[in-house]
Amino acid sequence: MAHRPVLVAEVVDTFAGRSVVIDATVGAGGHAEALLQAGARVVVGIDRDPDALEEARGRLAPFGERFRPVLARFSRLADAAVGAGHPAVDGVLYDLGVSSMQLDRPDRGFSYRYPGPLDMRMGPTEADRPSAGDVVNGYPEEELARVIFEYGEERLSRRIAAAIVRARSRAQIRTTEELAAIVAGAVPRRRSGGHPARRTFQAIRIEVNGELEEVRASLPQATGLLEPGGRLAVIAYHSLEDRIVKRFVLGESRLRALTKKPVRPSKAEAAENPRSRSAKLRAAERVAAAGLDAQGRAEVAA
Repeated sequence: MAHRPVLVAEVVDTFAGRSVVIDATVGAGGHAEALLQAGARVVVGIDRDPDALEEARGRLAPFGERFRPVLARFSRLADAAVGAGHPAVDGVLYDLGVSSMQLDRPDRGFSYRYPGPLDMRMGPTEADRPSAGDVVNGYPEEELARVIFEYGEERLSRRIAAAIVRARSRAQIRTTEELAAIVAGAVPRRRSGGHPARRTFQAIRIEVNGELEEVRASLPQATGLLEPGGRLAVIAYHSLEDRIVKRFVLGESRLRALTKKPVRPSKAEAAENPRSRSAKLRAAERVAAAGLDAQGRAEVAA
């Protein structure tokens, strides 16, 4: 399936009139392209996946120096922005989760729909992180159940973990196809019709990539980079990410929420792009808080 960015019109509207925007999860460059077409002077595109960054670089080549790609995790957002020559910006966008390009490449091991190696690392060169195979074959049963329950919100996590441990006692689990079959055999088919392994795969992917820790580490950096009037927008795809964003915005005195409730895709977009159905967009604006000067630095009495 071709890359189709989610909530594009809403993202463009959120950053209308903003000059320098960081796309902290640039992926294939769909949102960045729309922002540049809408008048952003510069978009700094950050991604931890060199394959995605290369695709974005090719797609956005017509914009020349207006697009500035950076290979980095967004937990290193401040360093990436400074390295790109923009220690202050007026927009930061996150489109969290896994991209269509990653899901549709079996060799990356993200999808339960295609046979592939159990990898799931968003940065294929990130040897410092465990692969999905390391998690599935190496975690103790209790820890595996915890991961599946907390990150997949899977109520049958203990049953699934036990089935995985039984299977790996016979032979190492090496492929997505094997893991999906083990999970499917451990739980009843759900009435919703969704694949029974969906939540388990989500949980393992989040664990492998430290996704929630990345979000928690990055949001304060994004706020610190924003000039007063600058905007933060986050597209999340499950309740764990969305809850982190909501609580952060509500608890951050330097931000004013622009969305009381998350913005959801229209019925037309959800029908045309099924992967957009779970998307939730939250946005906030940087304010000059009491005790801070126009640049957001603490005022010091003479």
